[in-house]
Amino acid sequence: MLKKRVIPVLLLKNGRMVKGKKFKDFIDTGDPNTTVKIYSSQDADEIVFLNISKKEISKKKFINIINEASKKCSMPLTAGGGITNLEDVKELIKSGADKVVITTHLTQDFSIINDIKKKFGSQCIVAGVDYLFNKIKNKIEVLSNCGQTTTNLNFSEYIINLSSLGVGEIFLNSIDNDGIMRGYDLKTIKHVNQLVDTPIIACGGAGNFDHIVNLFKETNVSAAACSSLFHFNDYNPIEIRSFLKNNGIKMRILK
Repeated sequence: MLKKRVIPVLLLKNGRMVKGKKFKDFIDTGDPNTTVKIYSSQDADEIVFLNISKKEISKKKFINIINEASKKCSMPLTAGGGITNLEDVKELIKSGADKVVITTHLTQDFSIINDIKKKFGSQCIVAGVDYLFNKIKNKIEVLSNCGQTTTNLNFSEYIINLSSLGVGEIFLNSIDNDGIMRGYDLKTIKHVNQLVDTPIIACGGAGNFDHIVNLFKETNVSAAACSSLFHFNDYNPIEIRSFLKNNGIKMRILK
């Protein structure tokens, strides 16, 4: 069994950290380079950077931030946002990323998965899945473009296809729960666990330590991704790891 991980997530827009609710109404939350140094000193298992700006100049800033972060970062670094081809992946890996998150592009084209596997291995690929529950249609919908566009993809089939194509992990992001801090979407996560064996990183909803304990005890995810929990509370990865261990959660051993 894989040991559990807690992963801080940093959303970046125009080179600054931001956070919102349900991927809307973003506010500035600080400087990413300073935050990386803090998380690195606080035993974070990994860190995820997601660039949500569509401006080309922001893409260049993002590459520079990844490059600087990799110099300060003692933990694995994952980066994503706007990846559409293998050259984008090469640039991020060259800048210091260990893995890449691809979300919107995969809703349109799967071929990049095989390209990355051949060049860097499947462990490098994290498939991002932004989703929400449509109450009117009574179904889960897959979203693209930072949660702003609804696709016609069948959620369960999409998850199965990503797994069968050999992605290393699936970053499952609940737009409904994003920034709400009332707990993870356990029902959908359990459903995904039944569909595939691919390691799942659950994101969206963490507001306290018990939410993470419940996630690990009630589902089979490999990692809990958190953003608002760190940004809007005086919590750090050291405290979370200690709390989880005291509640019987087997954590990844830090080197």
